[in-house]
Amino acid sequence: MLRFAFLLAALGVLASTTAAPAMTDGPAHALALFGKPRQPEGFRHFDYVDPAAVPGGELRLHETGTFDSFNPFALGGIAANAVGHTYETLMVRSGDEPFARYCLICKTVEVAGDRSWIEFTLRPEARFHDGSPITAEDVLWSFETLRSKGHPFFRTYYADATGAEKTDAHRVKFKLAGDNRALPLLLGDLPVLSRAWWSRRDIGKVALEPPLGSGPYRVESFEPGRFVVLRRADNHWSKDHPVNRHRFNFERLRIEYFRDETVALEAFKAGAIDIRVEGQAVTWATQYDSPAIRQGLIARREIPEDRVSGMQGYVFNTRRPPFDNRLFRKALTYAFDFEWTNRTLFHGAYVRTRSYFNNAELAARGLPGPDELALLEPWRGRIPDEVFTREYNPPATDGSGGWRQNQRTATRLLREAGYRIEKQTLVSPDGAPVSFEILLNNPQFERVTLPYVEHLKRLGIAARVRTVDTAQFQARLNSYDFDMTVATFGQSEVPGAEQRGYWGSDRADRPGGLNLAGIRDPAVDALVELIVRARDHDTLVTRVRALDRLLQWGIYAVPHWHSKVDRVAYWDRFRRPERSPKYGFDPDTWWRASDGAAGPRDGAAIR
Repeated sequence: MLRFAFLLAALGVLASTTAAPAMTDGPAHALALFGKPRQPEGFRHFDYVDPAAVPGGELRLHETGTFDSFNPFALGGIAANAVGHTYETLMVRSGDEPFARYCLICKTVEVAGDRSWIEFTLRPEARFHDGSPITAEDVLWSFETLRSKGHPFFRTYYADATGAEKTDAHRVKFKLAGDNRALPLLLGDLPVLSRAWWSRRDIGKVALEPPLGSGPYRVESFEPGRFVVLRRADNHWSKDHPVNRHRFNFERLRIEYFRDETVALEAFKAGAIDIRVEGQAVTWATQYDSPAIRQGLIARREIPEDRVSGMQGYVFNTRRPPFDNRLFRKALTYAFDFEWTNRTLFHGAYVRTRSYFNNAELAARGLPGPDELALLEPWRGRIPDEVFTREYNPPATDGSGGWRQNQRTATRLLREAGYRIEKQTLVSPDGAPVSFEILLNNPQFERVTLPYVEHLKRLGIAARVRTVDTAQFQARLNSYDFDMTVATFGQSEVPGAEQRGYWGSDRADRPGGLNLAGIRDPAVDALVELIVRARDHDTLVTRVRALDRLLQWGIYAVPHWHSKVDRVAYWDRFRRPERSPKYGFDPDTWWRASDGAAGPRDGAAIR
């Protein structure tokens, strides 16, 4: 709930228009990718906040894992997610229209008619927590330093911004290259750091020193790996800004860290945690029983959501054999029995994931139409033939636990790939026994993965499960030191430059990158660039569907599942707005009932 927006894939919503993106006719208070921003200049607050919110009190949240840093800009270490509330960006996103941006540190923004530059005019009153002004030099330094010394994410995110200059004490102009339609909005996501403060520190190093920011909260106290306490900044310069008004109502945020989700749940039921978003269907179905729940002191809500779910699955590291063999990877998809897993372990709560853009019109279905074929035909013979002849659907069973037909198919594919069985062991074409490791960082995934391992054993494969702590897991992902792992590729309804990071050939070997599968495919690279430069809705959809087909039939993961609801439990002592943001509930809009009564009074479902 407290993650940096700029460290996530950009989330967006397509407007109904199919015209090329309209930006600004002179300086403006906001930008929208398509059409116009919903909120007019001079608006009072976002629609999903409540002017009756009463500031004060404490909200207690939790994280699973650990942290050893307050520097989220470095490649190393595990940064505390809470630190995101201490920084501010040039612009902010509305929860009702995620691919629009509203000025915060900037007073106005202007984009050239030919989209060759974007200029931000800063608010003179913008201040860091030590009272120093936020200047054009701070913006320039943040941009240049994050790209050159920060996490590799920033180099990908801002790859099409070729430079920046200070036009006066309060104005910064960025030069834009190519035709990346979303780049002006992505630059609005730039976190602005204090040049003076960071000049005495290394932004590329792990550090537990509380940062100097400009956001609604400051780090009050902490114990590494155990908790972080944030206190609302007394001198928060933008507390009455329209994008912040009636948000960040709690005086203190306390984030407790737990190594184990079971312990975290028990802490919630005991009243030590106020809100819990439940990610495990079986836990939601079987473990939410306590006197407090039976007495109605804890509310449980399933909030329907229609966000693009992206892809979660067992990701193959194609940098290593045997996963550099597509037929081998394809065989392994037949060993995972989702239907049995969903029925037996998940109480039927999930839907099978089949696309990298589930729950959206972007997902490829059926056979490619004429527009898609025009994009794919030049690559015929260099991409899988199935792209042209078959709709992708992951292997399925009847859910009874029997998978004999899938086992036969997997065995046939392994033979086609040159593998053979010797003394009940699968051996490679060069005679080496096949074995590999499935890397996890969540013990709850073991109960799903161990049956999969048993099926692999039936194919003659010696797979082993290794569960490590969060720090070791992230370090191994950063260096691509794994065979298979569980990963999620979050997606947007307006995919753009972030696709380069996920699938780009030139990102495959950069430490700390998002191309975990190690994809190096010129057809994928070409389609990603076309997506970044799509100028209208219909063209974007066509290009994303073509990319989806290449990813599906490339067999880079064993697809998992996704839910159509958010499961939220909370102690019923809070008030909240009548409606939640369209794209996910936002606890920053809640407040504690000043009279100590439960809230909302009627226990109504979150809308």
